[in-house]
Amino acid sequence: FEDELGAQAPLGFFDPFGMLSGDVTQERFDRLRYVEIKHGRICQLAFLGQVVTRGGLHLPGDIDYSGDSFDSFPNGVAALIGPDSIPTAGFVQIVAFIGALECAFMRDVPGTGNEHIGDFRNGDIDFGWDD
Repeated sequence: FEDELGAQAPLGFFDPFGMLSGDVTQERFDRLRYVEIKHGRICQLAFLGQVVTRGGLHLPGDIDYSGDSFDSFPNGVAALIGPDSIPTAGFVQIVAFIGALECAFMRDVPGTGNEHIGDFRNGDIDFGWDD
């Protein structure tokens, strides 16, 4: 895999955990790259969410029927754990929503014109950049 995208001097192909040592197929390499790209995008969104909410920007309106507004809950992990955290049912809804996105939308569908590993457009979104 020395000729793959991202393998460059001075390290070359960098595999610190040895996940691709031995007899490894191109399919295994592509799967690991797909997972790495997907997790990287999720981390970027999480970081952006931290920056935005700590900057004071919250969704308008109420988060529940009892009248609690989005900005009445603390930022970061304190929103999930602690005395002022969101209710457990709200946390379960967030996890279920992320699970639905993971299973239904954020996946690579073969045969839909994806140009590279991690291209989740699946033939639906075309901004005309590739023309």
